[in-house]
Amino acid sequence: MAAGMRVLGIESSCDETAASVIDGNRVLSDCIASQVDVHCAYGGVVPELASRRHIVSVLPVIATALSEAGVTLDDIDGIAATAGPGLLGSLVIGLQAAKTIAMAKKVPFVGVNHLRGHLLAARLLDNTGTPIPEFPYMALLASGGHTAIYHVRNWNDIECLGQTRDDAAGEAFDKVAKLLGLGYPGGPVIDRMAAQEGEMEEFPTAFRQRDNYEFSFSGVKTAVAQRVAQMGRPSREQVDAIVRGFQKSVVDILVRKVVMAARSRQVDRVVLAGGVAANDGLRRHAAEVCATKDLQLFAPPKKRCTDNASMIALAGLLALQAGERSAMDLAPRANWPL
Repeated sequence: MAAGMRVLGIESSCDETAASVIDGNRVLSDCIASQVDVHCAYGGVVPELASRRHIVSVLPVIATALSEAGVTLDDIDGIAATAGPGLLGSLVIGLQAAKTIAMAKKVPFVGVNHLRGHLLAARLLDNTGTPIPEFPYMALLASGGHTAIYHVRNWNDIECLGQTRDDAAGEAFDKVAKLLGLGYPGGPVIDRMAAQEGEMEEFPTAFRQRDNYEFSFSGVKTAVAQRVAQMGRPSREQVDAIVRGFQKSVVDILVRKVVMAARSRQVDRVVLAGGVAANDGLRRHAAEVCATKDLQLFAPPKKRCTDNASMIALAGLLALQAGERSAMDLAPRANWPL
C-alpha cells in the first residue's frame, strides 16, 4: 500500500482509549490508555465506569499519538473512529471526538466496524519486521466479545463462516479465571499458568463435526465449574491442572476450525486476530498445525491483537481511499455484524 495519506484513528469500543496515526499502512504512533485498574475489582468491565474514563482520557491520548508521530492535526488527511460494535456509552466518546476534529479541520471522517479493524490488523507495518498477509486469507477472530471465522477476500469483501453460539473465547477465559480466583483480565494469567509443565485435567470440546465453523464455550466453562465444585477448595496443583486442561480445550477447537475452513476454501493463509490471538498457547499450537498442513500463519504483534487504534486507522484509510464518508450524525452501534 502506498504511503501519502495520513489518518488519525480513534478506538473506544470497550475499556481501552486509543489513538493512532498511520501513513499508508505504516504505523507512526499507537497509544493506549488502559482501564484495567478501574475494572479489575469488579472482575469485568463496568460500562458506566468505562465511558467516564474515556471522557477523561480521549483528548490526552490523541495529543500523545500526534506528538509521538511527529505531526499536528494540520498534517492529518482523514479521521477514523470505531462506530461499533461495542458499548454505546464508550463508543459515543470516541465518535464525538473524531467528528469534532473532522469538522474543525475540514477533513473527511469515517466510522469503522471494530471487527473489520481486527481482521486487517495483520496488514499493518511497523518496526517489528512481522510479515503481512496478502489477500485472500482465512481469519480466526477471537476476543472477549467475539469468536468467529472469516474468509477475508479483500478489505471490504469479508464473509463470516461461523461464530460462537454462546460465550466468546475471551469471555470464557475471564469467567474461568474469576471462578478460580485468578483475577482480571483472565486470559493472560491462564496463558502463563498453562505454559508450565504438569498434570492436566481433561475437558470436553464442542462442535467438532466437519464443515461446521461454529463454536460453543459454555460447555467447557460449565465443566470447569463442576470440577471445582467436586474438589471443594482445589489446591494450587489442582488449579494448575484445571487451567492447562481448559486452555487446551479452547485452543484445540479454535485452531481445528480455522484450519478446516482454510483447507475447505482452498486458502493457504491463516490470520489470527483479536485479543485471544495474543495467547502464546494459541499462537504455538496454530503454528504447529499450520506447518503440517502447508498453511502460512500470520500472527500480528500482540499489541495489534488487543484493542488498538492503528487497526481502526487502517480500516478507515482504506474506506476513505475508496471514497466512503460518514455523516456527522452517525450514531454508535452496539451490534454491527460484518
